Amino acid sequence: MLQSKTLKINKPTLIGLSILVGLGVGVITVCYRLVLEYAEHFVFWIVKMIKEQGIVNIGIWFLILIVLSVLVARCVKECKSISGSGIPQVKGLLQGCFNQKWLPTLCMKFIGGALTAAGGLSVGREGPSIQLGACVGQGISKKAKVSSQEEKFLIAGGASAGLAAAFNAPLAGVLFIFEEIFKYFSPLILLVSMSAAVIADFISKQVFGLKPIFNFNLGIFPLKDYILLVVLGILIGACGVLYNQTLLWIQQKYKLVTWLKGYAKFMIPFILAGILGIVCPLVLGGGHAIVEILNLNTALWLMIMLVIIKFLFSLICFGAGVPGGIFFPLLIIGGLIGGIFGKVCILYLGVDPSLFYHFVIVAMAGYFTAIVRAPITGIVLIAEMTGSFINFLPLTVVSVIAYSVAEGLKSAPIYDSLLENQLAGQDLGIDEEEHEEKVILTTIVKHGSRMCGKEVREIEWPKRSLLLTVERMGNTMVPNGKMKIEVEDVLQVVTDLNNEWEARKQLECWTKE
Repeated sequence: MLQSKTLKINKPTLIGLSILVGLGVGVITVCYRLVLEYAEHFVFWIVKMIKEQGIVNIGIWFLILIVLSVLVARCVKECKSISGSGIPQVKGLLQGCFNQKWLPTLCMKFIGGALTAAGGLSVGREGPSIQLGACVGQGISKKAKVSSQEEKFLIAGGASAGLAAAFNAPLAGVLFIFEEIFKYFSPLILLVSMSAAVIADFISKQVFGLKPIFNFNLGIFPLKDYILLVVLGILIGACGVLYNQTLLWIQQKYKLVTWLKGYAKFMIPFILAGILGIVCPLVLGGGHAIVEILNLNTALWLMIMLVIIKFLFSLICFGAGVPGGIFFPLLIIGGLIGGIFGKVCILYLGVDPSLFYHFVIVAMAGYFTAIVRAPITGIVLIAEMTGSFINFLPLTVVSVIAYSVAEGLKSAPIYDSLLENQLAGQDLGIDEEEHEEKVILTTIVKHGSRMCGKEVREIEWPKRSLLLTVERMGNTMVPNGKMKIEVEDVLQVVTDLNNEWEARKQLECWTKE
């Protein structure tokens, strides 16, 4: 649990800039959502034309897809940081492991994401929205010439605002920053993120209205059926682990097949989208078409077929590295698993049919939790997307169990794995001669860590770093070489800004449980 901070932060200015970030992110994310909606309408219009006029339009459809794949490949080639969802890139940017040029990234991500959606690929808008928001925060911080730490706060605020505007979920946007990006709490980050998220969410609601994204009719889940939630939590946790492992396996296969380079790699998901557009168009896009037909009357065989095809199609699309997120597709996959489970319970166990959508939404939260490993974000996200916190307890039960299953099976959080894959063997984009500014890292010594009981002089501290203070039982002490480090000590270490990533990794290694 590491924290970075600088000694002088102008809070009023930072809050004012965060509001400006929220405005910018709100406008850009709304535009992005609108473009993606039009792109999805275009896809289903093409599918309709194919059904009506046949072979001629099929040829045109595949020609369009090939052109789109080439254009997306060009976008990624011009700006490699737009590949995938963008969330690992934002994490890496905030953790100091690489840099990005905010304006090219913003423009290319917007264009690349729109082109990907126009091809009907199974990707979502939330990851790109988070990266677009981070770019806005970075851009405003550059223009305002704030310190490096204030820049990170504004980038985090922009990312939070991006998720808030993408899903009309400001609380989830703020929680995601703490739970997934920073992994620690800071009142200042809360103020910045909340300010930006609320403004962006307000702008989004002005355009898209107050109607929840999942407008299901939900009541209270009965206590007598909670045992079913335990079973569902175990099932959905295992399915989440399967998703993570399969995604990483597919990414590895893309790398191993030597002829799948450049344009060829991107053509695979686009051509597959063309085929599925003819035989199973429901799986195209993020999954809104599936939400519209998912109900108790949906045939069990259809739900099983959809979850298998959507699962594989989403992984093939994302594994190729096209610009697009995994949030919404994975929620749809989780919802389908919950729908299958719920229908089986209703048909064969005599469960109340009105509980069908309850199984759908709790499975969404559990699946998200098992994959991303951010249970609080998952719970609040689904609550905001359904417009009700009435099922907070069922959401929590399934999410906690799914989290425990994923942890027990030792599946790493997906965005951590994706970030590690991106960093492997790459130029991190950090200029060693740039920035003489110092940054302070704060870490807590955990039970059983390598640092416990050792004297300061016995510890291998990161290069170009210095232990400034040790906080113990509320008292701040200046350390000397003979001071012993104890459990729950809060250490402040100063290092060069361009050494932050290496110092962070080494401190985590010494202080983790």
